Amino acid sequence: MADKKIAIYTLGCKVNQYESASLARLFQEQGYRVVEFEEAADVYIINTCTVTHLGDRKSRQLIRRASRTNPAAVIVVTGCYAQTSTEDVLKIPQVNLVIGTKDRTRLVELVEACVQGRRINAVSAYVPGDEFEEISGQPCQERVRAFLKIQDGCDNYCTYCIVPYARGPQRSRRPEKIYDTARKMVDSGFKEIVITGIQTGAYGRDLEKGPALSELLRKLSAIPGLLRLRLSSIEPNDITPDLLDTLAGSSVFCRHLHVPLQSGDDEILHKMGRRYNAWEYYRLVKVLKENITGLGLTTDVIVGFPGESENHFSNTCALVEELSFSGLHVFKFSPRRGTPAADFDGQIEPHVKEERSRKLIQLGRRLGARFASSHLGQQLEVLVEERYQNKSGLYTGLTDNYIRVVFPGDDDLLGQAVKVEATGLKGSLLEGELL
Repeated sequence: MADKKIAIYTLGCKVNQYESASLARLFQEQGYRVVEFEEAADVYIINTCTVTHLGDRKSRQLIRRASRTNPAAVIVVTGCYAQTSTEDVLKIPQVNLVIGTKDRTRLVELVEACVQGRRINAVSAYVPGDEFEEISGQPCQERVRAFLKIQDGCDNYCTYCIVPYARGPQRSRRPEKIYDTARKMVDSGFKEIVITGIQTGAYGRDLEKGPALSELLRKLSAIPGLLRLRLSSIEPNDITPDLLDTLAGSSVFCRHLHVPLQSGDDEILHKMGRRYNAWEYYRLVKVLKENITGLGLTTDVIVGFPGESENHFSNTCALVEELSFSGLHVFKFSPRRGTPAADFDGQIEPHVKEERSRKLIQLGRRLGARFASSHLGQQLEVLVEERYQNKSGLYTGLTDNYIRVVFPGDDDLLGQAVKVEATGLKGSLLEGELL
């Protein structure tokens, strides 16, 4: 085969990032060379997100950008937007292949068929009994932190969320596959593994004799040479006492959790279909912080949900401030076609969503700076990822509780865990000196 080039652009979550790396590996195994998306390539893959309408729009823009770069290229659209809005994607003339969030092991074969001039719709619906799909053994990843996907799908069906329709029901990856991939990641030089999935806390529920999440994590934490194990995101209802004991019981587990809140008001939480109230979430956070010293706690919040009044929004702001999160991801409610909330009464005007988003983002920045500043003067372990903003002599990495640190150093530090004394603060970024 002549040298063929493939470029992949990833939108959305860490699961998409993992899957893009897996797809890249598939093509590399067939002799393709992965290049940057801005370069001329024979194949472009846009791995899409559809959590908000902005993700949909960005996906369409990327399709057109790829076509301008190389009009003769095969353009593939995959991911959640392709799964839920297949007909919309097929209306874009530049697209050669549409494939959703399943059956992607066939992707190279389908691309080769498109090279011969065909236009293919390979999206298929989820059916009962679908299992976790193994795309490739060990995806190629570049940094010192490697993502490890352990499950897919979600059974929660929150009223605003398109993800269960895009990803199908909860499906767990076989534990032996997870262990094998994790060991290979460590053997390849990765110091930190980030456990990821769509509903990570549901891991194991569909496996007849499989381990629960806590048991899986305990076995992963025992892999020789693994410095850190991080849990990327987990629903409040999925944090069990056994899981908390596991996370608090070993220095391998990162002192950081991402636990979505979405709203701090009980009425809005009920309309969202969330399975807890504000008090239950508050108590959970208190228990987490009591058991994990120095815990970095980040969260998701949606503003402008249908019917959200100023009082509802004030309740959210008050709870966020009270719980003193170390970081916020703020989303403006985006009606997703096919979800119940898209048809709820009391849709909020865009300018109101924008104003509430701005206020909450400002609050999040203040809380992030407060959490980071509490570490000034301390000696911190930092896993060095890359040069800071490509500046010579400055490097950056994360602490285990998810504070970004920048400090002087050299290229020999890349991929290493080093001790840094925190000497200054820039926003929520710590500045330090190498010890």
